[in-house]
Amino acid sequence: MAWNEPGGNGNGNNHDPWSGDNRGGDKRGGNRGGGGDQGPPDLDEALRKLQERLNSIFGKSGGGGSGSGSGGSGSGFVWVLLVVVALAWAAMGFYTVDQQERGVVLRLGKYYETVNPGLQWNPPLIDEVTKVNTTRVRTHDHRALMLTEDENIVDIDMTVQYLVIDPKAYRLNVRDPENSLAHAAESALRQVVGSSEMHSLLTEGREALAIAVQQRLQGYMQTYSTGLSISKINVKNAQAPTQVQDAFDDVIKAREDEQRVKNEAESYANGIVPEARGEAQRMLEEANAYREEVTARAEGETKRFLALLNEYQKAPGVTRERLYLDTMQSVYEKNPKVLVDVQGGNNMLYLPLDKLMEKSTERREATRSGQQLNDQSMRELTDRVVNELRQRQSTTTRREGR
Repeated sequence: MAWNEPGGNGNGNNHDPWSGDNRGGDKRGGNRGGGGDQGPPDLDEALRKLQERLNSIFGKSGGGGSGSGSGGSGSGFVWVLLVVVALAWAAMGFYTVDQQERGVVLRLGKYYETVNPGLQWNPPLIDEVTKVNTTRVRTHDHRALMLTEDENIVDIDMTVQYLVIDPKAYRLNVRDPENSLAHAAESALRQVVGSSEMHSLLTEGREALAIAVQQRLQGYMQTYSTGLSISKINVKNAQAPTQVQDAFDDVIKAREDEQRVKNEAESYANGIVPEARGEAQRMLEEANAYREEVTARAEGETKRFLALLNEYQKAPGVTRERLYLDTMQSVYEKNPKVLVDVQGGNNMLYLPLDKLMEKSTERREATRSGQQLNDQSMRELTDRVVNELRQRQSTTTRREGR
């Protein structure tokens, strides 16, 4: 049955389960600290004890009358709320900085410090922390039409790669570092292109252009104190405007053909000049050898003549006969005709037909090849034959006289 239902044991006792015991008496529970079952704690008493503890912590005396119970419970709730808010505020101050980042701390709007990677704490609503990635390579693409030194227009497409090396300068010195980088890159590119010729920019000058722009742009970044470092600049494309691209392509092809012809000419010269020098050296060596040969032959002929002169002075007749026989032998060795000297008879001239046939065959071949004898040559040949016969006749007559 219910706890407040009357009856039961006939004595009218109140069976209140929240009281300290089961005996009748005070409806408010009698002695709550007595023996028996313990009921739930009194909420007002718990709040009062918490208030007393907070008052003791903050240096206030804990007054405690029953008349001020409601006021004490309200102020205690406020202090609990303040503690919870303080704990939440302190928890909000914890944050983590990654290994690739650095944290720039501003305290009440003024630079305070730069924190390293790890777990950090700063008072929230007082300090403002900005995380800056210092290892990521960032890129900026820029493309524009530029005027060159020789008053031509060229279309340049460029990519700038950069890093943040000073988080403080990157965060505080310049309002928009990326925008400043874009303007500085265009200024540096126009400065370098304006002092270069179009031919070099379209052919082999792209690498030099990238190096010059990088040096100039890095100088601008240091002057502006942006905290940025230019790691590399790539010139992706450098060409003439699209309206005149076909004409420039023809010009580039013509220059390539010119360079190709020059290379072929240099290759031919490198091949023919050594051959000509070798041929000239060979001719010089042959000339020197011929000179030595002629000189040696002349000296030998001179010595032989002097030796014959000495022999002729000793025996003129014998030497003369010997010279005559040697001369006739050298003459007849080259002559196909044979002269037979018959003792006590007339001289008989022997003409070898086989040799004459060979000579006639050679003459026919010479005639076929365009080497024909004219009348003057025939007369000269006839005169030579007659003279030779006369000389032989006179020689034979002198021998017979001897």
